[in-house]
Order: sequence, then C-alpha cells, then structure tokens
Amino acid sequence: MKALLLAGGLGTRLRPLTDSVPKCLVPVKGLPLLKIWLDSLTQSGLDSFLINTHYLSEQVEDFIKNEGFSNVELVYEENLLGTAGTLIKNIDFFEGQDGLLIHADNYCTSDLTSFIDAHNNRPKGCLLTMMTFRTETPSSCGIIQINKSNIVLDFQEKSKEPLGNLANGAVYILSPELLKLVKTQYANARDFSTEIIPNFLGSILSYEVNDTFLDIGTLETYEKANLS
Repeated sequence: MKALLLAGGLGTRLRPLTDSVPKCLVPVKGLPLLKIWLDSLTQSGLDSFLINTHYLSEQVEDFIKNEGFSNVELVYEENLLGTAGTLIKNIDFFEGQDGLLIHADNYCTSDLTSFIDAHNNRPKGCLLTMMTFRTETPSSCGIIQINKSNIVLDFQEKSKEPLGNLANGAVYILSPELLKLVKTQYANARDFSTEIIPNFLGSILSYEVNDTFLDIGTLETYEKANLS
C-alpha cells in the first residue's frame, strides 16, 4: 500500500515557529512531524510515499535526502492545488490500488496497522475509511455523525453549532473504486473535505482512535502535542 502525504501548507497559525521551518518539519518531542509519519507508516508495512511540497520546499528536500528515505517521491507545487487537487493530479501514483491520503500536519500516535486492518475488513459498500477522534474544540473541526456500524451518515465542516465531538482526522484510506470516481466525476475539485466527502455519506467507515491525535495547527495544540 502507498501513501500520499499532504505537506505543502504554510502553517501561518504557527508563526513565528514556521517563519523559518515548514509546518511538516516542526519538531514534536524532538522529531520532525514528517519523520514521525514516515516511520509510523513504514512500521505498518507501507513502502512507497509521495509528498507534495511548496513552502520552504528546499528544507523538505534536504530532510528526505539526509534521512535516507529512498522510497519517497517529492512533487513541488508552485501554487498549492488543494487537498483534492493534489490527489487528483497524482492519482496514478496509487496504480489502481488502495492507498492512504494523509494531512501530514496532524500528530497521531495510533497504531496504523489496526487502521489498515479496519479498512481491509470494512463493511460492503464502504469506499473509504476515515480516521476520527474525539475533540475538545468541535467548532474548529469537521464533525461527523455515525450509525451503530460506524458508517458516516452526516458531515459538518467547522460549524458554530457542531453535531457532536467526533471529528474527521483527515487521514483516509481510499479504495480503488473511490479513486476512479474521484478521477472521473470530481476532476475539478480542490478541497477533499468539502467537495469529495459529502458525496459519499453512507459509504465511509469511521475508525475512531483513542490515542493522541492532534491537528498541529496552532501554537496551543503544538504545545499540547509536545506535552502529551
């Protein structure tokens, strides 16, 4: 299985930390966030990675080279394509097989092997598996509602009146069927959460993690990750 990691963001809410370091390389407990992801994915059996770059891309290139990740391909975006745009442009990377799409600015300590197992054993009709977590700030997250079988029935992006506190972690395993539909029917989409997910309600499996899961989007959550 392969993984596409979205790592080109500007990290404006993390300034001044990201004035000189790209968001994907900020250290959490002494390790660059991107290294934490690549190590975890490798330990879970993945062996091929594609990472988009944009802001301070040279640092990401040097990091990959210096760490010796020979199975990582970098794609530079002069202008960010958006979470769906990057997927669509690089969709052939998955070679028609299941693959992970990861917002690499999240910090996750969960065992990804169990996540992959859940996807492989997903209910019939589910086209993707979404990693989810309980959040203390639901108004700042994409919130989902599920049924007793953990199928996503509703999705609400950053609402002032959220449906609950079960949040989309923006870490997905995409089936070949979903990838084909995205390529043929949603080729002009830019945002995966708002332009793709709503079209597949009832066909998404929620996999809730109980370990630490944080969006390293603000200095407050970044500090929390380092103290977790």
